[in-house]
Amino acid sequence: MLFLSTALNYLDRTNISVAAPFLKNDLHLNSVVLGLVMSAFGWTYAFMQIPGGWILDRLGPRLTYGLGLIIWSLFTFFQAFAKGFGSLFGLRLGLGLSEAPAFPTNNRLVATWFPKQERALATGIFTAGEYVGLAFLTPVLAWIVAAFSWHTIFIVTGILGLLFVPVWFKFIREPKDSPYVNAEELAYIREGEGLADAASEKTKLKWSQISVLLKRRTMWGIYIGQFGVTTTLWFFLTWFPDYLVNDKHMTILHAGFYSMIPYIAAFIGVLFGGAFSDFLVRRGFSTSTSRKTPIIIGLLLAGSIVLANYTASIGLVITIMSVAFFAQGMSGISWSLIGDVAPRELLGIAGGIFNFAGNLSGIVTPIVIGVIVGRNHNFGGALVFVSAVAVIGALSYLLLVGKVKRIEV
Repeated sequence: MLFLSTALNYLDRTNISVAAPFLKNDLHLNSVVLGLVMSAFGWTYAFMQIPGGWILDRLGPRLTYGLGLIIWSLFTFFQAFAKGFGSLFGLRLGLGLSEAPAFPTNNRLVATWFPKQERALATGIFTAGEYVGLAFLTPVLAWIVAAFSWHTIFIVTGILGLLFVPVWFKFIREPKDSPYVNAEELAYIREGEGLADAASEKTKLKWSQISVLLKRRTMWGIYIGQFGVTTTLWFFLTWFPDYLVNDKHMTILHAGFYSMIPYIAAFIGVLFGGAFSDFLVRRGFSTSTSRKTPIIIGLLLAGSIVLANYTASIGLVITIMSVAFFAQGMSGISWSLIGDVAPRELLGIAGGIFNFAGNLSGIVTPIVIGVIVGRNHNFGGALVFVSAVAVIGALSYLLLVGKVKRIEV
């Protein structure tokens, strides 16, 4: 369920990247203004993470995500009727606002349902939804644009989200309320430090508790590292098709086809990273080593994206992009760390702060790349920026994140 809902979530936030080459001309937007439009989602998405985490801790995952799904699908649908910068920018702000609780909800459900030795792979599986929807549906969206118009993309993806709402409410339950769970499974979850009993507890939050999450060096290391993880992701979610069309002179159909390959690589990468991390846990390695190793390796390899500046070969460019996105997928299991270190009573707010830190890149990356492309009329400097931030993220995990253990309030 989390895999499917995440695929829809990312489809709705990234469909604009496929529409961008046509939308830009139709609405008379230059690269800098288009970068602002692409960043609009990130503004509200990032700044609603902490309030969204608080809502999650109050309402629970089932209701929080279900309501968010309805609202963001409507914002997606109405983007088809945007008439210019103002209306499109406003609708993207609304989309970010309503999608904000999604990943804290995913994280809470995984921490609730899965014991420690299965948690990273579970995180990898729902994170893989980011890439699968994009991998297999980006060519479809490109065909829709070519055959109909950019407006149709938003109509189709908005309706898909609304159709998924009753499915979510039917199947999502807490372990103790699920008709598919017996006492033995509940005991198994508890023995592996899964939070099967804590999921339904409603905690009255105090700022003194929340401040714990802002004072620990471990948390700051994870926050900075996540900014590095998501910067590479946001390049692919926003500017990658435009990079292929305008820098590599592909048609939109060719760009849609070639975009599949790095997305599939990222899908494999995140499953590999999750499986590798859980394998290390089962072999007796410490939680610190098991969680941090694939993240650090992934961030360092993601920095190889800059090598695309040194070749004109389309095949080699796509190979470099695929390696970088595979590596970004590996580092995408960073969400599992929050399930391992966050206080039990603050899982929602901890996930919100973590996602806030990571998705500041959703604001910064589209704008910085838009300015660089607008000034230089190519993506060379943009790839240097993405590569440098990924390496900084790796250094943060190496130097700031110490022993991985649960923080007690």
